[in-house]
Amino acid sequence: MTQQTTAPAEPQASAASGGAVTLTGISKTWGDFTAVQPLDLTIPEGSFFALLGASGCGKTTTLRMIAGLEEPTAGTVRIGDQDVTGLPPHKRPVNTVFQNYALFPHLDVYENVAFGLRRRGIKSVKKQVEDMLELVELGHLPRRKPHQLSGGQQQRVAVARALINRPQVLLLDEPLGALDLKLRRQMQLELKRIQTEVGITFVHVTHDQEEAMTMADTIAVMNAGRIEQLGAPADLYENPTSTFVANFLGQSNLIEAQVTGSSGDDLLLSVGDGRLTLPTARSAATAQIGDKVLAGVRPEKISIAHADDAATVPDGRNKITGRIIDASFIGVSTQYVVNSPWCPEFAVFAQNVERDTRLTPGTEVVLHWNPAHTFGLDATQDIEAGEVSA
Repeated sequence: MTQQTTAPAEPQASAASGGAVTLTGISKTWGDFTAVQPLDLTIPEGSFFALLGASGCGKTTTLRMIAGLEEPTAGTVRIGDQDVTGLPPHKRPVNTVFQNYALFPHLDVYENVAFGLRRRGIKSVKKQVEDMLELVELGHLPRRKPHQLSGGQQQRVAVARALINRPQVLLLDEPLGALDLKLRRQMQLELKRIQTEVGITFVHVTHDQEEAMTMADTIAVMNAGRIEQLGAPADLYENPTSTFVANFLGQSNLIEAQVTGSSGDDLLLSVGDGRLTLPTARSAATAQIGDKVLAGVRPEKISIAHADDAATVPDGRNKITGRIIDASFIGVSTQYVVNSPWCPEFAVFAQNVERDTRLTPGTEVVLHWNPAHTFGLDATQDIEAGEVSA
């Protein structure tokens, strides 16, 4: 008599687990190349979370390790209270939406969305599919084929197909990259609306700063396989802690200055023969008198005035002088580039409310801003880190 042996059942993630994602000491290397340095990260359940960074920073590899499409070199992945590190992709309570959508061209919208349910052997799919199509506002197009849809509509079908199985986590890998600018902005709002309605944890990988800031509750800015800074979009933008974040997330003017003293809650800085004030609470650098710091200010926080009007600048403002070397009218604002002794290409974004026609290239100007809008960074960093090449 031959004894039959039964292979042990493949582990599966518990359906009762929550949708929080916890990465502990997770890393990925290929030979001598390290794509993701060991990192710890917790993504709260029900949040819209963005991994933001330039190409090659490790964000997609991190996403693929959550999905089970890439095996980590070290560390663990937990979804809710379950360790899923050893589970294959189809056993994890996640679904992924890719940039190319990966729709079935021979199936219509209805059948593309129903595919996951039918694969699980569910016979009655009508109500679930119809509800999902209504969620993504495609209830009027159930019999269209993918090639009959716009890019934005295809994107919605891909999201509906991924959500219909009610994953605990939806992973989005550059999902809007194939869309034009106007449609991409529209879909940013749509994805945020969908996430809010379904309440599922969304983890979104993108290189687009505006996209991340529009949709995400929390952003992790990645650089060279590490998380440079983690926080709410407004906090990252207003209070960057490194030159990389200051330059990559939007645009910053960084001025090398020296700490000369303090006054109340402010640090006093010297810049050549000028003086600046920096709120101590907004300085990521621990600076003593005589230390160098990088004083930063965003272009839209700055006012620009003709040098002849310098006397009208209110007292207490941070001020520097310079000469306009470029001016670009872009509709809602005019973007100036000003050469000053302390910052050769100082950017200023001025809203087109009451334009001063004297402000043309070659004009001497005074730039001024509220000291509260100044942030401080460690001056030992690369001042150009994170700048996006044209």
